[in-house]
Amino acid sequence: MSAAASGRAMGRGGGRPWTFWVLAGVFAFYVAALYGPMLCIYILSFQDVRGGLVFPMRGVSLYWFIDLFTQARTGDVKGAFDRSIRLAALVTAITVVVSFLAGLAFRRRFAGDTAVFYLMIGSLVAPGLVLGIGTGLIFTLLGIEATWYTAALGAQLSWTLPFGVLVMFAVMSRFDRAWEEAARDLGASPLQTIRLVIVPILAPGLVAVALFGFTLSYDEFARTLQTAGTLNTLPLEIWSMTLNVTSPSLYALGTVTTIVSFLIIGAGLTAIALIQRRRMPPSRGRTDA
Repeated sequence: MSAAASGRAMGRGGGRPWTFWVLAGVFAFYVAALYGPMLCIYILSFQDVRGGLVFPMRGVSLYWFIDLFTQARTGDVKGAFDRSIRLAALVTAITVVVSFLAGLAFRRRFAGDTAVFYLMIGSLVAPGLVLGIGTGLIFTLLGIEATWYTAALGAQLSWTLPFGVLVMFAVMSRFDRAWEEAARDLGASPLQTIRLVIVPILAPGLVAVALFGFTLSYDEFARTLQTAGTLNTLPLEIWSMTLNVTSPSLYALGTVTTIVSFLIIGAGLTAIALIQRRRMPPSRGRTDA
């Protein structure tokens, strides 16, 4: 192709094939369809007292955020938020510990390991609502009251543990057993090896498991619906508000929960970045002449 023809081709398409622009348009449409409704909710939550549930927007204020936590007509938002955070923290701690121990255990074959693995993964394909109903029935038969810290905890762990274990398997597959053997050769006990060698090396993976556990628990609805008892978690409270709240306070709650989610994710990513930064070798300064 001559230089002139090449220049005309660059001028017409900018050097990119038409398929690129088609895929770019499809991706832009996908992003708009995914985040457009969320953006509308965020904007409408900042209306003043005259605000409604649809556009046009009437004024700008924090009225509905204050109303959300001060007016009883919006429900027990503070209590539901507190229960969701505590439940998510409890689920996260158990998920991290069990996933870490499972990752250590599955490094070697043992009797029934295949059955244990598939039983654990099976809960991922079970319908969440059906699993929640079954969990509530089991607690009722055992004479244990179904609450957010008993039955709901068990139901959510059936969802978070398989994800945590799968992530830990991927992390363990990159773990070099030579580091563990070197610690043993230097006289470290098994517990010292885990505390001083394995855990620091696997720390980014453990943070990832914690993020999975927290976010999956924080917004879990189906498995909590029949197991939380009389006190709602935040997803259940939001669902109940959609039935009786007709004000932008519902949008304000969505904005608050999104901010909390991004803060948790940001804290996790920051922790991973700090761990990776500490692992980098120190830069060598200038040497004396």
